[in-house]
Amino acid sequence: QVQVVESGGGLVQPGGSLRLSCAASGFTFSSAPMSWYRQAPGKERELVARISSAGGYTDYGDSVKGRFTISRDNAKNTVYLQMNSLKPEDTAVYYCKAPTRSGDYWGQGTQVTVSS
Repeated sequence: QVQVVESGGGLVQPGGSLRLSCAASGFTFSSAPMSWYRQAPGKERELVARISSAGGYTDYGDSVKGRFTISRDNAKNTVYLQMNSLKPEDTAVYYCKAPTRSGDYWGQGTQVTVSS
């Protein structure tokens, strides 16, 4: 079955960095575009970044452009989100989305808290 597992979240000070990982299995990872989303308390889930199946195309939400970088390693079935220059407004639960033939699968999320 499809599994999507995020990790790497935590508490970080403003200006700091974190690297999130999303390990996926149960589908043809190398053929699937992957995405990171986030949801802050009281707000709708929003797209953070997405990457094409081979990694040649990436796209970012306006609020994270120039600070976040999405990448993937198809040999490890893993997608990453490098987050630099973090701000308090980046505080949210970060989710990975995997599109499969049977529908979209989401992980359980990983909490990122940016606070001094």
